[in-house]
Amino acid sequence: MTSLRLRMMEDMQVRNLSRHTQDSYLLQVSQFARHFAKSPALLGPEDIRAYQVYLTNEKKLAPRSVHVTVAALRFLYRVTLGLDWDFDQIIPCPKAPKTLAVTLSPEEVLHFLGCIESFKHHAILTTCYAAGLRISEATRLKPEAIDRQRMVLRVEQGKGQKDRYVMLSARLLEVLTNYW
Repeated sequence: MTSLRLRMMEDMQVRNLSRHTQDSYLLQVSQFARHFAKSPALLGPEDIRAYQVYLTNEKKLAPRSVHVTVAALRFLYRVTLGLDWDFDQIIPCPKAPKTLAVTLSPEEVLHFLGCIESFKHHAILTTCYAAGLRISEATRLKPEAIDRQRMVLRVEQGKGQKDRYVMLSARLLEVLTNYW
């Protein structure tokens, strides 16, 4: 392990970035270094620009995928290497098109959930839909998370390592009770 990689890992740990974010940033920086076969410390703004053009034009990555690389490189150069660049100029974020989410009708939702054969997966996806949870949040729920008095679910360490409460419908309570 290189000293730069170790330093970046420590910088992310000190800032309490999630394990997923740390792994993602390290992967992106590693791919950047492999692309040029050089340490990122030896690469400058023109190399970064060339890499972004490569990701966009040759690899045909979506703007949100390039955004992950931009965030990783900004962290590396700003925090780990301590460079005082104008990061908005040197490592710009691609503009992502704003699109509306596809909204399913109640019949489509029932049809979709009805197609799931596994009782466990049915409970997880029903919870995601009914309570607006991410898959990772739904899979970490425990029976103690249900507050039947107030009809809420306690989500612990969701995105951004934040705890929160979400509404619990009677129908979802029934699904979760049957599952547990």
